[in-house]
Amino acid sequence: MFVLPQHIGKVERNKTNKRREDRVHASTFMAICAVTGMDINMELLEVKGLTKRYKEFLLDDVTFSLPKGYIMGYVGQNGAGKTTTINCINQICNADGGTVYVNGRRYKENPIGYKEEIGFIGDESYFPKEMKISDVRSVQKTFYKSFQEGAFNEMVSRFQLPEKRRISEFSRGMKVKLMFAVALSRDTKLLILDEATNGLDPVIRSEVLKILQDYISDGERSILFSTHMLEDLEQIADYIVFIDQGKIIINEAKDDLLESYILIKGDKAELTPELRSRLIGIEKKEFGFEALIKSDEARYVPKGFVINNPSIDKIMIHLIRNRMEER
Repeated sequence: MFVLPQHIGKVERNKTNKRREDRVHASTFMAICAVTGMDINMELLEVKGLTKRYKEFLLDDVTFSLPKGYIMGYVGQNGAGKTTTINCINQICNADGGTVYVNGRRYKENPIGYKEEIGFIGDESYFPKEMKISDVRSVQKTFYKSFQEGAFNEMVSRFQLPEKRRISEFSRGMKVKLMFAVALSRDTKLLILDEATNGLDPVIRSEVLKILQDYISDGERSILFSTHMLEDLEQIADYIVFIDQGKIIINEAKDDLLESYILIKGDKAELTPELRSRLIGIEKKEFGFEALIKSDEARYVPKGFVINNPSIDKIMIHLIRNRMEER
């Protein structure tokens, strides 16, 4: 079972409604600061006008911010720009324009301090296959001042990771556990996940989500979580940013996003031109259809149609479908 070492926050803040109340208080406080001129930095991650040009792709003026103590889901289709954004934040590639701040730091001003703030867990292990855990431990001690060997050893033991086996012999779950052990054994403030939960069995995924909630429990750390497993974000995310073709399409609190749309199902023969014009991402099926409609337009839905609250997955599917139809 995944268990965090004691240096990770002890306060339990895994209630979505609790974090939602905190968001309201934080917004009020920030408004007061703006009026009074008080200087206070509540953003853990700030991405401003990020641009990266490739031959056949443009990351175009990507801007968003993540407050301290929260989890942001970063979603979109393959090739939408999620990994490019993360690579720019991690300084794996150089952006052509824009600025990134992590806990108030810019990479150019303090490269070492900037890197110390970030923990990264990807969809594939970034450790050389011939390494053993002892090698990983040695490398981390060399490169990161905040690495805590005792905490790492504790997590290796609790994760039941085999000390004598090479990483090439590790299962997918073991490799993910090792990446978490490394990231959480340093005094990081921003944890970045890029499809880290893909392919994990339900038990391990559930334990990983608990780790993420514990990580932000002290209110000083945040998580940027890029994933196709949108049900994971349904459980733990506070904010959703949707990117498509290199541009930010949605940047909202998760609860606000879920309340913005209604899922409607019905008979295709009952679709009037007026209703059709208000529907988003119509999916035609053999005997009916499914689509979104904005919540404030629900009054235009005639009786006889089935109406439900959509999941994040459904919202993304229909928004993408709608954008594809408009191209």
